[in-house]
Amino acid sequence: MPIDALPDISDVEVVIHTRWAGQPPNLIEDQVTYPIVTTLLAAPRVKAVRAQTMFGDSYVFVVFKDGTNLYWARSRVLEYLQQIEGRLPPGVHPEMGPDATAAGWVYEYALVDHTHRYSLADLRTLQDWYLRYQLETVPGVAEVASIGGFVRQYQVNLDPNKLRAYDIPLSRVIERIRASTNEVGGGVLELSGAEYMVRGLGYIRSLKDLADIPVAVKNGTPVLVKDLGTVNFGPAPRRGVADWQGEGETVGGIVVMRYGENALKVIQAVKAKLAEIAPSLPPGVTIRSAYDRAGLIEASVHTLERDLIEEALVVSLVIVLFLWHFRSALIPILSIPIAVIAAFIPMYFLHVSSNIMSLGGLALAIGVLVDAAMVMVENGYRRLAEADGGGEGLPGNGSPGGGGGAAEGEDGAAPTAPAPQDRRALLLGAAGEVAPALFFSLIIIIVSFLPVFLLQGPEGRLFMPLAWTKTLAIACSSILAITLVPLLMPLFIRGRLRPESRNPVSRLTRAMYLPVLKLCLRYRRTALAVAVIVLALTVPLAQRIGSEFMPALYEGSLLYMPTALPGISITQVTQLLQEQDRIIR
Repeated sequence: MPIDALPDISDVEVVIHTRWAGQPPNLIEDQVTYPIVTTLLAAPRVKAVRAQTMFGDSYVFVVFKDGTNLYWARSRVLEYLQQIEGRLPPGVHPEMGPDATAAGWVYEYALVDHTHRYSLADLRTLQDWYLRYQLETVPGVAEVASIGGFVRQYQVNLDPNKLRAYDIPLSRVIERIRASTNEVGGGVLELSGAEYMVRGLGYIRSLKDLADIPVAVKNGTPVLVKDLGTVNFGPAPRRGVADWQGEGETVGGIVVMRYGENALKVIQAVKAKLAEIAPSLPPGVTIRSAYDRAGLIEASVHTLERDLIEEALVVSLVIVLFLWHFRSALIPILSIPIAVIAAFIPMYFLHVSSNIMSLGGLALAIGVLVDAAMVMVENGYRRLAEADGGGEGLPGNGSPGGGGGAAEGEDGAAPTAPAPQDRRALLLGAAGEVAPALFFSLIIIIVSFLPVFLLQGPEGRLFMPLAWTKTLAIACSSILAITLVPLLMPLFIRGRLRPESRNPVSRLTRAMYLPVLKLCLRYRRTALAVAVIVLALTVPLAQRIGSEFMPALYEGSLLYMPTALPGISITQVTQLLQEQDRIIR
């Protein structure tokens, strides 16, 4: 069963990313974003299409209606993208994002060089060409995104004066470089009973290969790229930066979990893979965890598990006190774990994850789970106590006034305990008296949760696990109340049975409740007026009480995500990031 801190409340969404390097946002908006958005508006089951355009990049977010299968939605988006392929600028190709949701960001790590021997470009190369591919083989990982560092490029820095002197336009240099990095197949050559492939080798493999590309011929002498400028390695323009503990820039990776996977299981598998990779890293380079949702998941689930155990213990203690018979109390006590465990079976087939909302539904249902068993056991206990002759103080047991000593038979002798067959029949009869009413009362509680299942959007996805778990637990409790509890009653309700009048807890509650009840019945109008006034006082309080969509979590986990003004430079961002990291550390 999937385990997470909170249920995934994100929409069924497909992200389309289009890169057009070096172009301004307004041009990308007109020639890339607008055609994609207008085309996808006609896709089936699309609820909304949103877009965001920035320098060199276009992002389109296609939101589908609730209940749409994510992979069906991705296939529809792919079909519509094929329709607009010819309407986009040359060299611009839209790409779909990973098959993940907004809650898929589960783990982040950083590459830390303790020896300071490797540059940011070296660390980024290690991340892009080694670590990323290794982690993407982990089951449940949809994507490993790289962040920080520099992407190494072959860079040609042309001298405008030399281009003018040789009368060579810039477009010709670009064309010659593009045409030179290629390989051509020439078929096969049969020689001495063997075939040999004929190939024209032309891929650029070094700076020298790039520098020696001929661009033009002047006076019988070839003009090479190195004659027009310099050729070297350099960093690609970057749009992001990563910092580690305020100590300086570093390179990191973000692990994105695939849709529908078990977050805790994926994180554990990623950690195991990183531990396997660590010995093969360059000397002095280590992998440090920067964000790990596993701690939040385990702390949240542990808190709910602890609360469930505490509630079960408190309910069990209350049952023992009010029944005042340990064997009889075992019946409703045993029904708690059985109903809870049985509820996980349909949860598994309904794909309800284990999180604070679903476990919270079980916590809310703990008290209701024992209601039916408690009433049924109490009724059987009372009937059996009356039959054993210990029912003094109870009407209908041979003591009309409800007081006096032990009941006696018609011949004046003390009554004897019923035979085992009569005891079993008496208990089953007592269970049959209240079973229909108890069963339908629990069904009414289940029906009262039906409006929660009608919620739509994020609120429906947030509260649906709670409604499912509480409904399933109560349904299992209803079945146990009419099947298991009557079978356990003859086995556990035996021994010395005290009537309710001899139960000190019952006598105390009666002594506290009866005077209040008599007072309310004597002054009925006053009691009703007080109730109405209290109800009226709650109206202004309800209007002033705070509200929040997501429940607050106090599990010792904090995710700090600052936002800067648009247009801020990478240099300024790096400085602010390092200062904030040093303060937080």
